[in-house]
Amino acid sequence: MLHSGLTVETWGNISLRDPRSGRIYLTPSGMDYDWCTPEDMVVFDLDGNLLEGTRKPTCERELHLRIYRERPEVNAVLHTHPIDSLVFACLREDIPLIIDEAAQALGDVVRVAQYALPGTTELAENCMAALGRRANACLLQSHGAVCVGDSIDRAFRVATVLEMTAKVYYMTRTIGTPVPIAPEHIEIMKGYVNTYGQGR
Repeated sequence: MLHSGLTVETWGNISLRDPRSGRIYLTPSGMDYDWCTPEDMVVFDLDGNLLEGTRKPTCERELHLRIYRERPEVNAVLHTHPIDSLVFACLREDIPLIIDEAAQALGDVVRVAQYALPGTTELAENCMAALGRRANACLLQSHGAVCVGDSIDRAFRVATVLEMTAKVYYMTRTIGTPVPIAPEHIEIMKGYVNTYGQGR
């Protein structure tokens, strides 16, 4: 995440849910990603009870837990601070699905959650309202992006496609009016995720 330009310094955070045990692994607060080890991760259950770890967890713990409670198909959450996506987060402007990759990966229009202070229950609630049941990404006003998937690879793909879509949307708006993909075509493109390539 750090070396892909999706965040800077120690901002952003990552979590994984083990679908077998239900244990949720969170990155620690404010630690350099290049130096984090498995022992630095902090483990919680779905109710927010600490199971393992001595580090202070990310302040966005409740945001991650809220997503896992309401989206049982999600097993990975990435909170990023990507520059092009942040442009629209600061404008409080949704990003439509204007390219095929977005139609396949993002699930729905990328909506902007109403502003709330970092680490608050209000931010977790606003994030979940923006994500809803269909979207795999949302923006946090003046803050960053949240991307989800059924695996860490899928969540990272969502984060990468979100930033690419934001860049294309930004660039196309400088010379014209982007045309979103029709809803019926979006539904067809979503199915490509499970058939594209050589299988999982």
